[in-house]
Amino acid sequence: MHDVRYFERFARFYDLGMPAADRGDLAAGLAAAERPVKRVLDVGGGTGRAARALAEDTREVAGRDVTVVDASAEMLKEARESGLPVVQGDAAGLPFRDDSVDAVTVVDALHHFPDRDGALAEAARVLRPGGVLVVRDFDPETLRGRLLVAAEHAIRFQSAFDAPDDLAARMERAGLDATVLERGFASTVVGVEPGPP
Repeated sequence: MHDVRYFERFARFYDLGMPAADRGDLAAGLAAAERPVKRVLDVGGGTGRAARALAEDTREVAGRDVTVVDASAEMLKEARESGLPVVQGDAAGLPFRDDSVDAVTVVDALHHFPDRDGALAEAARVLRPGGVLVVRDFDPETLRGRLLVAAEHAIRFQSAFDAPDDLAARMERAGLDATVLERGFASTVVGVEPGPP
């Protein structure tokens, strides 16, 4: 992650300034999977905002296992303290076997990854056939998106954002069947690993 050193510094306060991840948005993305979703990696998951929303969903989906993967040890410390399983790792080199998970989520984080294409390829690699990659991120072509891009660059983040259609094209190049589920300031793009579940 380009911006790991910044997240290391404010990990303890991160959840105070960020709204909770929307469980409904994540559920809509996971519903695109063509297989049961039991094992999930929340990549770039930081303190576990998305993983906590998915964990709430486990009451409805018995036995779902959600692991937070992040490059920041301090962010993972916060996730671990809230009871989530964590693995420190780089999104472009996930420490997981091929075809080992049913879903990968990346929530409000892809724009911080220095190698977005590598991260998408890694998500495709670890997904089982029929599994789904769910990316929630901000559209830089909206007014609020342009303001966010300017604000992140002003504080020296090295962010690089994709509009939803551009992100879908990146997913297709990674070998996933991509669909834009939601457009707007916060958008959702999903990519399904092809093949029989």
